[in-house]
Amino acid sequence: MADKSPVLKKALGPVHLWAIGVGLVISGEYFGWNYGWGVAGSVGLLMAALLITVLYITFIFSFTELTTAIPNAGGPFAYAFRAFGPVGALVAGYATLIEFLFATPAIALALGSYIHFLYPSVPVMWCSVGAFVVFTGINLLGIKEAAWFSLIMTIIAIGELLLFIGVVYPHTSLDTFLHNPMPFGWSGVFAALPFAIWLFVCLEGIAMVAEEVEDSKNAIAKGYISAVLTLAFLAITVMISVGGITHWENLDHLDYPMPEAIAIVLGRQNPLTKFFTSVGLFGLIASFHGIIISYSRQIFALAREGYLPRGLSVVNSSRQVPVWALLVGALFGIGALALLDTSKLVILSTIGAVVVYIISMLSLFQLRKIQPALPRSFRAPFYPVFPAVALLIAVVALAAMIYFYSNLSLLFFGGLVVVMGVFLGARWYRKKDI
Repeated sequence: MADKSPVLKKALGPVHLWAIGVGLVISGEYFGWNYGWGVAGSVGLLMAALLITVLYITFIFSFTELTTAIPNAGGPFAYAFRAFGPVGALVAGYATLIEFLFATPAIALALGSYIHFLYPSVPVMWCSVGAFVVFTGINLLGIKEAAWFSLIMTIIAIGELLLFIGVVYPHTSLDTFLHNPMPFGWSGVFAALPFAIWLFVCLEGIAMVAEEVEDSKNAIAKGYISAVLTLAFLAITVMISVGGITHWENLDHLDYPMPEAIAIVLGRQNPLTKFFTSVGLFGLIASFHGIIISYSRQIFALAREGYLPRGLSVVNSSRQVPVWALLVGALFGIGALALLDTSKLVILSTIGAVVVYIISMLSLFQLRKIQPALPRSFRAPFYPVFPAVALLIAVVALAAMIYFYSNLSLLFFGGLVVVMGVFLGARWYRKKDI
């Protein structure tokens, strides 16, 4: 790793981390997961979600050990570098970029769809592109300003979810939720895993701001654990609430299942329906904004270590933010908007996520073995059971996605092969010159 390199400003505490963590993910409660109903039915998706909840609880309690021991903006990339060297770091960095860079345009499309629901004359695509422009601009202001914005958006989004649950609960019917519960049997449960992962995906992005945390070791642990527990409660509650309003076939193809559920309860023209939809935008904004923070720090870290062009690690002298990393990430996201629909973006993002989880847990085991003296202010509870359970479920999820979504898996792994070839070729060329 480089000795003399750009540094980021330390300005974040546990509340900021909780807000960034929940904010990174909370859009997953608003849309995306409902596509899982189309491949699994209501109970099939619920079973997938419960399994993935176990994955994330065991994973986050294990992953926190890595983040507190190695607080680096590279996150999984930095852990894999310490455990497996440059090649392992490349795999982790590539998978993390795919996870975050494809999650962002998916959320942008949902933002556009929510606004289109409110104002049908407004095109979805233009709203989505506008979101990249506006929130990249906000991130250019500085990390503390961006984190406070995340905190405000996240609190509003959580309040809206709780209010939503309170409004629809009297209209929720267990019989409705259990309608056609598992039309595709157990295979549907496995096919629904990427959409269940979407309920939590990108949570590990807290690691990407680890260098910007004051009193980082205790703050990171508090931020991670409070975030995962908040999200687990919201994910299951929202899924059951929405599924009990109407048959899942009416909602499994929409980017705005919650506004549609509210419209069924209150009527599409009811002012409260438009109010809920408007407030629901805050949840999407919180995730969109938080993921921009995370992918820019990942690009920054990879560039700082020479895995990407070093110009992407340039930090603004006054605001101390990675300017070019923010701008290039936004351009990539805008390009992805034009090429892939929401469900494909979700699947690609979650493929990247499970690869990150696999290499992170392998890194944890490896570092326990080769660096037992590494300072660990937080140690994974129930080691080695928790990381082993997380690793096993992640491997099962990856195998299921390769089986059910072979074309998108081929795109992901084909890209990895190309990147690996370029990386190894460049290393060979440099050694040859020496």
